[in-house]
Amino acid sequence: MIMNFTARQTKITPEIRGYCEKRILALEKLTGSVLEVDLILSVEKYRQKVEMNVKAKGASLTMVEETHDMLNSLNLIFDNLEKKIKKEREKFREKKRRKSRENKAFLLPAESVEIERRIVRSEYFSPKPMTLEEALLQFDLKKKEVFVFRKLGSEKWAVLFQRKDGHYGLVEPE
Repeated sequence: MIMNFTARQTKITPEIRGYCEKRILALEKLTGSVLEVDLILSVEKYRQKVEMNVKAKGASLTMVEETHDMLNSLNLIFDNLEKKIKKEREKFREKKRRKSRENKAFLLPAESVEIERRIVRSEYFSPKPMTLEEALLQFDLKKKEVFVFRKLGSEKWAVLFQRKDGHYGLVEPE
């Protein structure tokens, strides 16, 4: 980070320089990467004027404050700059969020039109009649989501499936 101090009609005291460096380092934590800061301190009659140019990656900010006291001018400029940086960061975040919401809103109707439903045939059944225990063994061996089988002693079909809680589910049509 590059810090340039310029004094017009005044001198930069070590107290002012230390205060400015401390506040600029705090700003760098907020922005992440501040590349260059130009700080111009000037005195015109009774007015103490501070001008600050901050050049960061992708943006630059210029702020000017003028009061009767140099430290008061510095406080105001750093506080206002901090508010401005936070506001710009929030705008950027909201802009990104808005884009993702808009993209989802535009994609949902288009996707529902484009989705084509198709039938996929699978061999998850047993044509021979079996008991529930035999069906459970076959279900575990084949590692399938659903297993259809004929119940032993009747012509009715049954469906065996694995539930989300880890137990097995059985569907027997009447």
